[in-house]
Amino acid sequence: MLNYPLTNNLVQKMTVNAGLIAQETFGYKLVHLSPCIGTEVHGIDLGDNLSDEVIQFLMDLLVKRKVIFFRDQRITEKQHVDFARRFGELEVHPFIPHHEAYPEIIFLDNDRQRPPTINVWHSDVTWREVPSLGSVLRAREVPEVGGDTLFADMEAAYDSLDAETKEQIDGLYAIHDNALFLNQLKNQGASEAEIEAQRKQYPPSRHPVVRTHPVTKRKSIYVNKTFTRTIEAMPENEARTLLDKLYLTAWIPDHQCRFRWQKNSFAFWDNRAAQHYATADYWPEIRKMERVTVIGDRPASSMS
Repeated sequence: MLNYPLTNNLVQKMTVNAGLIAQETFGYKLVHLSPCIGTEVHGIDLGDNLSDEVIQFLMDLLVKRKVIFFRDQRITEKQHVDFARRFGELEVHPFIPHHEAYPEIIFLDNDRQRPPTINVWHSDVTWREVPSLGSVLRAREVPEVGGDTLFADMEAAYDSLDAETKEQIDGLYAIHDNALFLNQLKNQGASEAEIEAQRKQYPPSRHPVVRTHPVTKRKSIYVNKTFTRTIEAMPENEARTLLDKLYLTAWIPDHQCRFRWQKNSFAFWDNRAAQHYATADYWPEIRKMERVTVIGDRPASSMS
């Protein structure tokens, strides 16, 4: 996996006033959606043969701002995959329908017959032993109104905790699993043997409750309501109370930005330090998205 240090002084000197528009290196215009998270990058074509310096700039910006957005990107599926691959090895998701020619692309399609179900705060694939670095999502078809995605800065969420809670959770580990997908397989008619085979292939994973970012070394809350089941070595009722408290930190507007999709918009977010929530307010209208995911590294504890 590629390891990008924060070397580009562009990010260090970047101001973070919400709504500020600034001309920066490479001629790209940056529009910040909130003080702590989310920046639109204008004037870039993701289908171009981007230089290593531009890729470094984008990685620096991603780490600093947690999620970056691109508008009007009329690129092919191959170019989508090629762009994401510049940041690391790509995942093939075992449970979500994918592109026949490019299995790294998964389809996240909703319509009247397929209501949205991901309107829950989460970080992608934390049920994997080695979860993702980030996800690169394209909007293929979106409703006229609704279907926005919200993103939460989980480093800011950690920073907002009181000292007593920080002391309590530093060094704890949580168990994550893929029960969501196994239940979907069951509802689709999969046999118990088929479900058990998937459970054995992708067993529950153990990750720190407080994760240290591999680049910045900042701490973030690394539990989410979709995939986290319990806290290791803690009574279930105590674990549930603590997890519910930590989940709610993503709900605080001060930690968030909101992105309104348009056709051919892209979002690239850092799953190591951010959570996201796809609103379901548009149903039964159509919303079709395509996602490529970059594999990350094994989460490190804040006590490592």
